[in-house]
Amino acid sequence: MTENDKILTLFTTRIRQMILQYKETKKENAELYEMVDARDNEIKQLKQQLEQAQNDYRSLKTARMLEIGDGDIEESKRKIASMIRDVNKCITLLSGK
Repeated sequence: MTENDKILTLFTTRIRQMILQYKETKKENAELYEMVDARDNEIKQLKQQLEQAQNDYRSLKTARMLEIGDGDIEESKRKIASMIRDVNKCITLLSGK
């Protein structure tokens, strides 16, 4: 085997190694993109759950504020009247009168 043949064989071997390494890197990159997509979907789902939980909490808080028990009817009426006054004040401020 001549010196040129040895160099050519070594070059060919290195090229094959680079091609294999490229394929492995490409596969790993695809797997990482899949992981990122999965995480993005999970984050999106968790954000939706958080938003739903916050909406539920606000609804429960409002319901609790308006909760009417045996002796709470008068208190509830006062709370509702107070909320109506607040809304009327806001409407007055917004209308510029």
